[in-house]
Amino acid sequence: MSAALSAEQRAARVRLLALDVDGVLTDGRLYYGPQGEALKAFDVRDGHGIKMLLAHGVAVAILSARQSDIVALRARELGITRVLQGRGDKTAGFSELLGDAGLSADVAGYVGDDLPDLPVLRVAGFAATVADARDEVKSAAHWIAPAAGGRAAVRACAEFILRAQGVDFAAMVQG
Repeated sequence: MSAALSAEQRAARVRLLALDVDGVLTDGRLYYGPQGEALKAFDVRDGHGIKMLLAHGVAVAILSARQSDIVALRARELGITRVLQGRGDKTAGFSELLGDAGLSADVAGYVGDDLPDLPVLRVAGFAATVADARDEVKSAAHWIAPAAGGRAAVRACAEFILRAQGVDFAAMVQG
């Protein structure tokens, strides 16, 4: 029997990273305007991390139980083409994303923060979470971001994956 893979080994295999929205790409709070519209705040550093993943051949997807036009807009801005919203059964949604990408779970990652994310975290090849996630989620994760959801946790995850895949950040800076 082989030893369990480290978080770095798992991240090195990631070809698709699926992201929860509320509590991962946002801080989990919902703001409502006077006409009842829901507002969400996204961290620009997370957006840059997503673009870095895409530029290095790692597909990115969104998998959310909630439905939001704001999320669809943000996904378009970032170039994320796989967006599944309103999916209460996240395991089925994750399977759909894998099928669409032609990938198996062992080369896919998922970033979640709360109890509905646990089933997906348990099947993903690379399970990640944010610093302010539920304890149960942290226990199921292979890697925990040093930042809270909506506060560049996705950026930290993107950099972790890319470093594990051998991306030289010093060369990127020198340009």
